[in-house]
Amino acid sequence: MKNTLKQLMHSSKFVAGAGIFIIILLTMLIYPLINPGNPLEMIGVGTFARPGLYFSLYDAMDVPKETLKLSDAEDKRLESIISKSDRVEMLAYFEKTGVDVTDVTLDDVDTILDLWNQNFDENNKPKGLTNAAWRNYKTLNNRLHKIGKEEREVYDVDPETGEENRLMTVNGTDYINVSRITNTKRLVLGTDNFGRDVLKELVSACGTSILIGLIAGAVATFIGLLFGLLAGYLGGWVDDFIMFLTNVFTVIPSFVLLILISYSIGQEQRGATVVAIVIGLTSWTWTARSVRSQVISLRNRDHVNLSKLSGHSLFRIVVTDILPYIASYVVMAFILQVSSGILSEAQLSLLGLGPKTTTTPTLGLMMNWAMLYAAHTNGYWWAYFPVILTITLISFSLNLMNTGMDQVFNPTLRD
Repeated sequence: MKNTLKQLMHSSKFVAGAGIFIIILLTMLIYPLINPGNPLEMIGVGTFARPGLYFSLYDAMDVPKETLKLSDAEDKRLESIISKSDRVEMLAYFEKTGVDVTDVTLDDVDTILDLWNQNFDENNKPKGLTNAAWRNYKTLNNRLHKIGKEEREVYDVDPETGEENRLMTVNGTDYINVSRITNTKRLVLGTDNFGRDVLKELVSACGTSILIGLIAGAVATFIGLLFGLLAGYLGGWVDDFIMFLTNVFTVIPSFVLLILISYSIGQEQRGATVVAIVIGLTSWTWTARSVRSQVISLRNRDHVNLSKLSGHSLFRIVVTDILPYIASYVVMAFILQVSSGILSEAQLSLLGLGPKTTTTPTLGLMMNWAMLYAAHTNGYWWAYFPVILTITLISFSLNLMNTGMDQVFNPTLRD
């Protein structure tokens, strides 16, 4: 055992794969301690809040202001009000209204603003412009009115009299120290379509998906190992029957079978464990075939024949004389089954046949939610890209570990 571990530690691929997987596991264990709570808690009323630091405007009003005059503040403020896409729309408006913008470039912000102030009339809609486009131009014009204003005033309206009382004046040079605001929240990956913290949800989903993969891998490896050992060692009608059963499962595509079984169970009964067992029950065939071929090459070895002559039981011969010789192969098969189980759960959940959505998140369910609410078409990358990256890293690390083990245990691949 010690020598085997030494050999594995000399495999750069195994070490790299194991390192990535351990980092993922440590993140799953440590992050909930830093940010505890229900991963499905809806902290946002809106949907798909962008990643960043959020603070309470209500609490910020009581924080003392400091005056800072930053040289690039006005440029940044102008960029936030009139983006490049806004400038494209403004130039398109000029072309529709016959204004000559031949020599005007997108970077010439001052010229574009001067032309806009001279030519835009919110009471005169150009011909051929849709109502939706005209509303967008009006909204843009309202935003452009903020440019050049050095201060804004905050008013309080009396609900009974409707009278406005000026509360405070905010200047363009007023700044506050964020650390002095009572309520702040950093959302590293923003929120999803339900207003939930994506990072907290991702860490929890990662743990659930790995657990599904482990259960599915254990079930598939156990069934495949059992059938492979019996078929390979006993031979005869037992081998024929097991191979017939294996061929039946092989002929029917496993994913189609998985879909049919998952659909027949019903969503309320489809917990993470149930889905994992179903995945394991439909993915054992190639393990059984591989183990059978390994056992056939071992069953007539001298040490096995000696055990037979000694009168040892079938169980003892299989466990002590055959299983140790294929143990490394079984571990490699288990690792691949775990990776396959995680990917199968993601595929099922994308089709709406994964675990029920009301208890625990999974990586597949997060992808399903992002797809249903069109995160990929609206540019909400934080709702789906980290999930894709996590699935890729998990699968990559497991397959890298398997490749490293194959190089160590397979004589034909040794250096």
